[in-house]
Amino acid sequence: MATLVRYIKKADRENTDESLSDKVIFEKCDKKTDDSAIFTLDTAVEALGVGMFQFKVGALLGLAWTADSMEMMVLSVLSPALQCDWNLDKWQQAMISTCVFSGMMLSGAIWGYVGDRYGRKVSIILSVAMTAYFGLLSSMSPIYPWMLLLRGLVGVGIGGIPQNTTLLAEFLPTSARARGIILNMTFWGVGCCLLVAIALLVMPTLGWRWLLGLSPLSLVFFLTLTPLLPESARFHMARGRSDLAAATLTRIAKMNKKSLPDGTLIQSEATSRGSIRGLLSKPLRRTTLLLWFIWLSCSFCYYGLILLTTELLASGGPCHNGRSAAEANCGCQRLNTADYVDLLVNALAEFPGILLVLPLIDLIGRKKCMATLFGLFSLSMFSLHACMHRTAMMVMLFAARCFVASVFQVAYVYTPEVYPTTVRAVGMGTCSTMSRVGAIITPFVAQVLLRAEPHAAIACYGLVSLLAGIAAMLLPIETKKRALQEVH
Repeated sequence: MATLVRYIKKADRENTDESLSDKVIFEKCDKKTDDSAIFTLDTAVEALGVGMFQFKVGALLGLAWTADSMEMMVLSVLSPALQCDWNLDKWQQAMISTCVFSGMMLSGAIWGYVGDRYGRKVSIILSVAMTAYFGLLSSMSPIYPWMLLLRGLVGVGIGGIPQNTTLLAEFLPTSARARGIILNMTFWGVGCCLLVAIALLVMPTLGWRWLLGLSPLSLVFFLTLTPLLPESARFHMARGRSDLAAATLTRIAKMNKKSLPDGTLIQSEATSRGSIRGLLSKPLRRTTLLLWFIWLSCSFCYYGLILLTTELLASGGPCHNGRSAAEANCGCQRLNTADYVDLLVNALAEFPGILLVLPLIDLIGRKKCMATLFGLFSLSMFSLHACMHRTAMMVMLFAARCFVASVFQVAYVYTPEVYPTTVRAVGMGTCSTMSRVGAIITPFVAQVLLRAEPHAAIACYGLVSLLAGIAAMLLPIETKKRALQEVH
C-alpha cells in the first residue's frame, strides 16, 4: 500500500508574525484517501515553481561547474608547456589527457551509484573534494609519471560532474527545466574563459605549477559553501524518507513565497536504487545504448576540438595558422600571447551556443536539436580541410565550438529527463563513463594523428558527429514537456 504524507496547515495563535503564523505538520497514514485530496511530488514541484530557492541552488552548483571546467580546460594549456619543460613526445602529451579521462571513465558510474544510494549532495561533495585535493598535489609533480598518476586521480573526482545536473533537474518544474539546466551550464563557459585568462597572466612569468595550484582554489571555496546545498526531495522520497522530503518542500515553499498544494502527498513504496541492470531493462535498453554512443561522441568531439585548437595554434603548418615551416617543425612550441587570446576567443563560443539552444530545445524538441547541432558541427569540421588563413580557421573553430558545446548542453538536459528517479543518477553516471571513452581516444587523434595525417584527424570528428546525429533521431522518447518519472 502506498504511504501517504498529509500536509495540514494549523494556525499558531501565539505567534503574531504572519510569516510564521502557519506551521506545516507532516503525518503518515496507511489508509485510503479521496483522490481529490492527494497530490504527488511532481505536483508540488510544479506548484512551487521557480524562485529564490532554485536561484540559490543554481548559483552553488554553478560555482562547482566553473571550478570543474577550469580543471578540464587546463589540459589544453598544460600539454605544450610540459612538452618544452620535460621534453615530451606527442604520445606522452596525449597520455596526460588520457589519464584524466580514464579516471573520469572509471568513476562516472561509481559516483552515479553513490548519488542514487547515499544522495546527490554526498556524491557532489566527495567528488569535488577529491578533485581539489589531487589538483593541488599535481602542481607539485616532480616527474612525468607522478603527473600522470595525480591528474588521473583528478579525473576520478571530475567524474562526479553530472551529479550537479541531476540535483538541479530534480528541483525544477517541467516548463523551466531545460532553460534552467542550460543557463546553469553557462558557468562551464565562465570557467573555460577564466582559466585561459589566468593562464595568460600566469604562464609567461610563473609557469604551469602556479596555474595548476591556482585552478583548484574555486573548488575549495565551493566546499566551504556546501552546508547551504540541499538534498533532493525526490531522492528522499525514493528511499522512503518522506519526512525529509516534506522538510525540503517546506523550505522551497518558504524561500519561493509559495504555498504547498492542499491535501496529502502520496508516495510509492521505496524501490531498489542505483542499479545498472535497471538501465538495461527492456523499457530503457534502447535509450541507454543510444545515449551511451551520443555521450561518447559528444566528449570525443568537444574535448578533441579543444585539443585540436591548441595544436593548430601551437604547431600547425603554414596552411593552417600562418607560421613558418621552420616554426611548425620545431619540437617545442610554447603558446604565445596571440595564442592565448585566440584560445580565449574560442572559449567564448560557449555563450553563443547557449543563445542558440535556448529557443531551439523547446521549439523542435531535444532529439531534433541534438541531431541538428551534430550536423552543423560536422559541416564546420569538414570545412577545415580547406587551406585557409589563420583568421578564417579561427572562425570555423569558433563555430564548431559553439555547436559542439550546445549539443553537450542538450544531452545534459535530455538524460536526467528520460531516466526515472530510481536510476537517474546512475544513468547520468554511466553516460559520463561512456563519454570518457571518447575523451580517452580523442588525444591520440587531436595530438598524435593530427601531426601525421591532419586531414584524417579532422575527418574523424566530422564522421563521428554525423553518426551521433543519426543516433539522436533514433532515440525512442522525446522528453519535451514530459514530467520527470519516479519509476520505470
